[in-house]
Amino acid sequence: MSTQTQSQFFQQLKKYYTFYTGGFIAFVIVLAILEQMGLPPNWIGYIFLAATIMLYAGIGIMSKTADVSEYYVAGRRVPAVFNGMATGADWMSAASFIGMAGTLYLSGFDGLAFVLGWTGGYVLVALLLAPYLRKFGQFTIPDFLGSRYGGNLPRTIGVVAAIICSFVYVVAQIYGVGLITARLTGLEFQIGVFAGLAGILVCSFLGGMRAVTWTQVAQYIILIIAYMIPVVWLSVSQTGNPIPQIAYGQVLQQVTAKEKELNDPTTTLGAAEASVRALHKEKQLAAEEKVKALEAAMAAGTADTLVGEARAKLDSELAELKAAPEPDAKKIEAKTKEIADLTGPDALLAKLKKAADGAKKAAGPVAPHATAFSGKGAEKKLLKDNPSATEAEIAAAQAEDQAETDKKRRNFIALVLCLMVGTASLPHILMRYYTTPSVRDARKSVFWSLFFIFLLYFTAPALAVLVKFEVYNNLIGSPFASLPAWVANWAAVDPTLMKIADLNKDGLVQLAEMTIGGDLIVLATPEIAGLPYVISGMVAAGGLAAALSTADGLLLTIANALSHDVYYKMIDPKASTVRRLAISKGLLLVVALLAAYTASLKPGDILFLVGAAFSLAASAFFPALVLGVFWKRANYLGAVIGMLAGLGVCMYYMIITYDFFGGVAANEWFAIKPIAAGVFGMPAGFLGVLIGSMLSRAPSKEIQQLVDHVRYPNLEGDIDTRAA
Repeated sequence: MSTQTQSQFFQQLKKYYTFYTGGFIAFVIVLAILEQMGLPPNWIGYIFLAATIMLYAGIGIMSKTADVSEYYVAGRRVPAVFNGMATGADWMSAASFIGMAGTLYLSGFDGLAFVLGWTGGYVLVALLLAPYLRKFGQFTIPDFLGSRYGGNLPRTIGVVAAIICSFVYVVAQIYGVGLITARLTGLEFQIGVFAGLAGILVCSFLGGMRAVTWTQVAQYIILIIAYMIPVVWLSVSQTGNPIPQIAYGQVLQQVTAKEKELNDPTTTLGAAEASVRALHKEKQLAAEEKVKALEAAMAAGTADTLVGEARAKLDSELAELKAAPEPDAKKIEAKTKEIADLTGPDALLAKLKKAADGAKKAAGPVAPHATAFSGKGAEKKLLKDNPSATEAEIAAAQAEDQAETDKKRRNFIALVLCLMVGTASLPHILMRYYTTPSVRDARKSVFWSLFFIFLLYFTAPALAVLVKFEVYNNLIGSPFASLPAWVANWAAVDPTLMKIADLNKDGLVQLAEMTIGGDLIVLATPEIAGLPYVISGMVAAGGLAAALSTADGLLLTIANALSHDVYYKMIDPKASTVRRLAISKGLLLVVALLAAYTASLKPGDILFLVGAAFSLAASAFFPALVLGVFWKRANYLGAVIGMLAGLGVCMYYMIITYDFFGGVAANEWFAIKPIAAGVFGMPAGFLGVLIGSMLSRAPSKEIQQLVDHVRYPNLEGDIDTRAA
């Protein structure tokens, strides 16, 4: 394609997406008018869901292609700015859109690890990988591994690693799709998962990367508008400032003042909070006693009796739920699952420990939002309970606080590192830079990606603080009888997202009586702010766009790895284009259904699943990719050992520490959480590449020439980018 033709293509795209943006805004305005005229909220939800899926389906149908280059890399003609928007949408997953502000709401300063890690990751992409992979000019990351290290085994390991980390990531996106669809339409979560799956499949199935790219640009426009409107409204209503990033500091001061009031038992709100936290303390002590009793029974071989008693109690509770005048299907389902999960003493012990830990956390003071690596508050509590404490007791409390601070700091640094390196290693992100017309455009594309992502990341901390201020001032201390409708609405969607009970029976809401899940914050913001329901529908549509855009790219990565790298490269190199694309589409469908089923089981919160994907990618890919570009001595054996070691260590650590796999926190190394398992897998990967490479022969002259070719993107003679 000539420069002039590329320029004309760019201008044409600008015109299309300008009209599209105007049409979307007009669509929202029409729905707002219809809402005022009496259109039911459920109908608004159905319209948003149907309209967005039909839109994406339309783009998928129009982008239908049987051309290999178009299907795998969008014909390598995506302009840098539009590739940046597509990458931004690909990147702004359900975790970014839904989970980030929620994480910042719940964890305060500690949640900034996600902002720093994900943003910093694109610096690594720009400096270490994007231009060099574009210069290589093939279709997939396993393509690079197979060519760079000279054999099918590195390619195969790359395929397996790409499937594992992409599958974990796509499960998180489909989980988000189910959550959003359930809220939009009132469908059951499990049904919502499979209903939303149609929107994922329709474009990636028909047009591959070509359809996914142009759909993701459309999705980015929706999600950024949907994200910005509620937070701007909150900022204006609370501070009169329409720029939430500027209002952030002012509101944070007010939140800090409210935290001090809630922690002060001499104030009215503080006294009420103290009474609720005392009840949680009682629950903590009772759960800890049950843990001790069970551990003693397990040592004596009599634990089955306690398990039987626990199961009998649950059976009785289930019978009561079923006998209620109006049985609650969700509560019955949850209780039935609880009984099924009680498989023996170990399961009961894990349940009791989790209950004790939860009660302990609820019994503690309100965590300061703005304090970095805050301790446990042990010294402060000691001096309040015992003003005449000895120096030894004070020193012990200080040591306890310092240990907690050190633990939080280690986890913060570890998570930032994993997210940065994982960003630079995820196959579905790196594949996006194969779609640009040139190496120069690949570099420019990274800049635009970071810009479009920054718009959301710079806003998320402000949104978290604005919502927290709204909860503290308009919900805490209010009567249960006058709770806003959004509380009941979200409690009906999922009790883990919103649960509230009058524990001290005073008829007023206390913070310690509320359980708010991080995944609720963004989706509920319009309702919290008192905006019309149409804005809630728009935000849900934005979250759906974020989840669908990422899921499209991930599913395509998995399907392409199997069809291109396994079938075409290793099984049947003479396969026709039609056969290759048919196999890719068939595999895409199978993987999508399997991921949807896994998501319906709710294997973990969205943010953990996403973090796990980043750790897996950082461990499996980053050492082999970076050393493959910058160290000629890296060879076949080194790549094999490095990828297997990195992936193996990372997966092992997650299995022994994450409760979904039966792991326990006691197995943690240096108290590092399983979400940051890559901090152990990545060094293992580098060490494996180094040792394996030094213990075996240097790569062939041809491979070393390939490294030189890739290392200097400005040199003439790109590898044939039309290669199949």
